[in-house]
Amino acid sequence: MSDPLQKIKQKIQEELTALEHELSVDLPKEIAVARAHGDLSENAEYKYAKERQGFVNARIAQLKKRMGDLGMLNLTNIPKDRAGYGSRIVVLDTSRDVKIEYKLVSSEEADAEKGYISTTSPIGRALLNHKVGDEVQVTTPAGPKEFEVVRLVTIHDGE
Repeated sequence: MSDPLQKIKQKIQEELTALEHELSVDLPKEIAVARAHGDLSENAEYKYAKERQGFVNARIAQLKKRMGDLGMLNLTNIPKDRAGYGSRIVVLDTSRDVKIEYKLVSSEEADAEKGYISTTSPIGRALLNHKVGDEVQVTTPAGPKEFEVVRLVTIHDGE
């Protein structure tokens, strides 16, 4: 099985590289220019650059932690008979009598219009570890929903 997380890792690495460049090259230049304007207490450019520097530092730390978390994921531990990361799952919305297909993905891959929902979203969390035939109740921002799992293809079964 190829590493389905490789695309996510690459996307995070690209953002990390851009932010590290901004932190070490662009922001120091902006701060130096702002300092040259004199009084720092009323200098909006300096204040903005310092705030941006704090934001960039926090985002870099967040992305590095996420890379570490992804590095520790072992896809062989995902259940073969229940919904988990990478699963395609067809559910019946029992209140509307409509079938909906979801793919359970990471938060970086989520795209509701394509049916890609994060395993950390309310519906994604509710569907985790369920099998065909299970009834699932989930509280969403739009109100409570009830689903029945009618089809499941795990990451191990392929597409």
